[in-house]
Order: sequence, then structure tokens, then C-alpha cells
Amino acid sequence: MRTEPVQILVVDDSKDAADALALMLRRSGYQVRTAYTAEEALAAVAAGVPHCVLFDVVMPGMGGDELCRRLRAEHGDDIVLIAVSGFSDDQRAKASFRLADHFFTKPVEPAALARVLQPLE
Repeated sequence: MRTEPVQILVVDDSKDAADALALMLRRSGYQVRTAYTAEEALAAVAAGVPHCVLFDVVMPGMGGDELCRRLRAEHGDDIVLIAVSGFSDDQRAKASFRLADHFFTKPVEPAALARVLQPLE
């Protein structure tokens, strides 16, 4: 059993979506930070490596697929990567889904996400 809180980074270019998901996770006892671009996410990870990064796939500029590749290259399996997309047929989504540890289509079902995060506790 983990003694410190599980740290999660939520990344989504939709501020409302990121903040709502972060609020739900905080209410479940997780320590959560948010980033609204992939570049902000990389900076946040460099400042403190979270246990999990939950990221939107389709974002302007660097997408979640590239973010996922970079995090996997730098941190291997040390960070649980969870891809989220409203577009499961999108090529970026398919690439991210192959690279990530888990994936969800929007909206994320809280109970399903809880089952994925439970082993981190």
C-alpha cells in the first residue's frame, strides 16, 4: 500500500474538461495537476514525475500521440499513461491507444477509470 497520495497529471486542451476530470479525481483522494497543452504537460512532468498521466489525444500543436511517445521514451513504464479521446477512429487516437497503458473514449466513465487507477494506490 502506498503511503503518499497517487499523483495524476490531467492533460486536455479543453480547460473545462481537464478541470472537471481533475475535480472528480481530487474528490477521490488523488493529488492532481492539470496542463492544457502537451508542452505544458512535458514541463509539468519535468518538474515532478507523476504516477499517472491521463491525456487527451487530439490537441492543437503536439497531440497526445506525440506526448505519449515522448513520455514513454523518457520514462519507460514508470508512468501509467492513459489516453482519452472523443474520436476513437482518428489516426492519432489509434496511435496513442497502442502506446498507452489504457485508453478511454469521452466521456470517461468514473467507475471504469477508478478500476484502472486502483492498482496505483
